[in-house]
Amino acid sequence: MLIGASMLGDGASGYPANVTDRSQHPDSRADSATIESMTIPGRVAAAALLASLDPPAWFLAHVRAVAEVAGFLAARVAANGTAVDRSLVEAAALLHDVDKILPADDPVRRLGHGHGSAAWLTKQGHPELARSVAAHPLTRLADGDAYRRWAAFASREERIVAYADKRAGQRLESMAARFTSWRRRYPDGWDELTWRAVRSRAERLESEVCRAAGITPAEVRRLPWTAAAIRAARADSTAR
Repeated sequence: MLIGASMLGDGASGYPANVTDRSQHPDSRADSATIESMTIPGRVAAAALLASLDPPAWFLAHVRAVAEVAGFLAARVAANGTAVDRSLVEAAALLHDVDKILPADDPVRRLGHGHGSAAWLTKQGHPELARSVAAHPLTRLADGDAYRRWAAFASREERIVAYADKRAGQRLESMAARFTSWRRRYPDGWDELTWRAVRSRAERLESEVCRAAGITPAEVRRLPWTAAAIRAARADSTAR
């Protein structure tokens, strides 16, 4: 586990600030929408980007789970009367881990997890996804000063994607189960004090997102959309 990676949140990274919040349902839009000279990929376009990397089954299970949890949360936040860009949330969540499956010699991998995904998506023409993707790793909660900057400036979309990743491994699970898994996989990652601080910050994130969605953590579910999007992306690719 990478420890002490700097947190993104106040625009100092060079990634663009998040675009204006929008609450349109993803299915009511064209497959991509251009807002302020930025193109947010729709569901099928995001799935096509993912499919272009030929993701293995274990990877696909994780990103689908995260994307469907994020989609559910964004839908509930919108239904609760708060503006949120659902298409941005879903695309960023589906593509948040792409740096893990890039070729070993791809230079963006040297940027570290999260930042590598953000850089790759920017190169693909989707810089508006960069902030939500770069901010998701658990390691971003380890640096207290960086976390406070992020907590002060992060968009709703960033918070939803970051929280969804903390509720889904290969499937939807409690945050407690997710932390148990992380600690088992990285027993030497942090000292106990840091683990407690990270868990506390994650719980604060959970409280904020669930409050905005008008639900309890136990009521978080998956919004099933990724299977249809991936099928459509594969069909489009075959037809070409």
